Parts: sequence; C-alpha cells; structure tokens
Amino acid sequence: MVLDDASAEFHEFFERHYAELARLAHLLTGEADAADDLAADALVALWQRWDRLRQADHPLAYARGVVANLARGRIRSAVRERLRITLFWSRGPEKVEGPDVAAVLDVRAALARLPFRKRACVVLRHAFDLSEKDTAVALGISVGTVKSQTSKGMAELERILGAQTVGDLVAGRRNR
Repeated sequence: MVLDDASAEFHEFFERHYAELARLAHLLTGEADAADDLAADALVALWQRWDRLRQADHPLAYARGVVANLARGRIRSAVRERLRITLFWSRGPEKVEGPDVAAVLDVRAALARLPFRKRACVVLRHAFDLSEKDTAVALGISVGTVKSQTSKGMAELERILGAQTVGDLVAGRRNR
C-alpha cells in the first residue's frame, strides 16, 4: 500500500505522539482503560482535519488540547451519571503492576481530588514539562490562568501530600 504525503506525515505523527497523548489522558482522567480510547479519539479528530493541521506550527499542542477536551467531557459525563461523592471519594486504589511505589498511588489519589483545570495545569506543567505558554495553548486558556491554577493546584497537593513530598517530586522531576 502506497501512502500519500499527508497519510505518511500523519502516520509519523501518530507513531511519535500516541503514547504521550495516552499518558496525558490517563493522568487527566485517572482511568487507564479510557486513556487509549481518548488518545485514539483525539487522533481520529486530528486525522479528519489533518490537511489544515499539518500546516500548523504546533499540531501537537492542538492534539493535547483535543485530549484535554475529551477528558473533560468524559469526566463531566461521569459526574452526571453518578453521585459526586461516589466518583471522587470512594474509589479504591488502582491495581498496580510492576515496580510502582506507594508514593505514586498517593500522588494519583491527590491529583484525582483536584478540580479538572488545576489538575490539567499541574500535570502539563510538571509531568510533561510544558511551558506556561504551551500549557495555555493546549487548554485554550490564558497564561495568567495557567499560572494561578498551577500555583493553586500545587498548594492543594502540598496540603494533601505534605510540602516535603511535593518538593521531592518536583525536584526529582528536574533531576531526570
């Protein structure tokens, strides 16, 4: 099968960024099973607009925004279907395969307690090392909103996890 230029470019984009988009979806929703579906749905949406997006300066930023919007919609649907307390407070810890540590589970649980926008800003800024500007573009919000939501989100994480734990996580991320 011979691919045209657009198909080949999209295939390369897909191969290069699918795993990252799935990780983003997982961190935003806290649902490992939904992460692949959300990333795939986002890439289908990108493929439908690929003729325009392939000319854009930052198609990955657009893809991250699509994943964030799909994740937001998924969360809103879940909230409408179930009682808020059941969804956010009674979830048990996820089963972890491999060398996962208790601290990671604590961070995941703490992230799940943050409102969506704060969680998205913290995850994009600290887990994905995006700049404030790139985070703003991905979420469709202002840089000032990114700054305030990230600051407030980190303060809530410090309250939940303790300042030492959050400091260790951020410092550990910088030392990679």
